[in-house]
Amino acid sequence: MRKRIFQIIEVGEENDKLSRAYDFFMMATIIISIIPLWSHKELTVFNIIDIITVIIFIADYVLRLFTAGIKLKRGTISFLLYPFTPMALIDLLSILPSVTVLKKGFRLLKIFRLMRTFKVFRIFKAFRYSKSITMIVNVFRKQKDSLVVVCGFAVAYILISALVIFNAEPETFPSMYDAIYWATISLTTVGYGDVYATSVIGKFITMISAVLGIAIVALPAGIIIAGYQAELEEHKAKRE
Repeated sequence: MRKRIFQIIEVGEENDKLSRAYDFFMMATIIISIIPLWSHKELTVFNIIDIITVIIFIADYVLRLFTAGIKLKRGTISFLLYPFTPMALIDLLSILPSVTVLKKGFRLLKIFRLMRTFKVFRIFKAFRYSKSITMIVNVFRKQKDSLVVVCGFAVAYILISALVIFNAEPETFPSMYDAIYWATISLTTVGYGDVYATSVIGKFITMISAVLGIAIVALPAGIIIAGYQAELEEHKAKRE
């Protein structure tokens, strides 16, 4: 029974109709659970949605804890390790904010508003119910070394550019924080216009920063696209 429950609650095979139905049901529940976040009003219908969806999330969490031994394959200790896995923590963060709704006596407004922000983590629960999202996560996992190098290069470039503009225009950039903010905006070629260079040398540095920023931003995009293409080919090979 535990094995069959595990097959159903995990992202199932295409020929497992019950598993696919469960995935669809949970995706719909996640989407519905986020509806109250679109309004600051405390409507009765929102409270009902919150109560129903959190009960479903709790049931899902219990089932996953019940089948933790099959997922982690660590024996009895799996039941102790599972609550500390990334997805289990996200599940808890998506459940805890609604506990205040189920307990009528626990209505501290400030704590409730603070905890409501954690409901955003319900979006991340969708990761385990979609093969496409799982493939994208696998791409980031497999390409993490290359992405870390690119991110490190981008951070180094931001700091160097900030240091250069900070010394080139001390009047325009009174603090290093302002210079780092400018360098980040220039790197991403956004250009909000709230902080900008005014001198000739400063404008020249900005042009160089913007041009090089295009190349730096394009690097991770190319890595992710190549990795996703490889993941698609691997997925097709498994299906064949």
